[in-house]
Amino acid sequence: MDEFFDLPTLIVIAVAVFVLFRLRSVLGTRTGTERPPLERRKPSNAPANEDTVVPLRPRGAPAPELDDERRARKLEAEIEQFAHGDAELAAGFKAVAEADASFTPKSFLDGAKQAYEMIVTGYAAGDRPMLKNLLEKDVFDGFQRAITEREAAGQTVDFTFVGLPKVEYADAEFDGKNVLVTVRFHAEVVSATRDKDGELVEGNADQVQTIADEWTFARNPKSRDPNWKVITTSQLD
Repeated sequence: MDEFFDLPTLIVIAVAVFVLFRLRSVLGTRTGTERPPLERRKPSNAPANEDTVVPLRPRGAPAPELDDERRARKLEAEIEQFAHGDAELAAGFKAVAEADASFTPKSFLDGAKQAYEMIVTGYAAGDRPMLKNLLEKDVFDGFQRAITEREAAGQTVDFTFVGLPKVEYADAEFDGKNVLVTVRFHAEVVSATRDKDGELVEGNADQVQTIADEWTFARNPKSRDPNWKVITTSQLD
């Protein structure tokens, strides 16, 4: 027994007791009331089921009814702007917009300008497929006949579209089936028609000339096809 309690053994026992005491003071003891590790990482003020809630619209986004109100105010402002005080034209805009929710005077006029440039340029180039997509059948047939006659005569057209210094609405209506909008175009172009020998037949390759047309566009608002087609064309003096 005396050998068991020799000095080196007592020193080892004292060190072991000291280490156990330090570990207990640092690590503490479990009481059975601790939250699981994952729960401890979750903020205490997080709302319940936060990860399963999907907002129906982004924070700060306007309610649908506010969007409708803004669209209505925007449409009213555009009608006033493009009708230029013409009560009949303003009423026509409203009738078209009621029948075709995609219509607004500004966006339509922007599209009509692009269509006009494409059509007059396509006509000069004899681009039948493109014209067929933008023109109603009777109008396309008239353009095609003129192109065919020109080609048969061996004529070619040098054409440059310069711009549209003036574009204005002439009429708008809903006839119960189709919405129809008539626009007057005042365009600047350079056009020169030459015969098979290269001699000038019509126009001037070195001079800008002004042409004026009145075209009517139409579409069925119930159709899935969003495109408008030109149904009548006439040249203004």
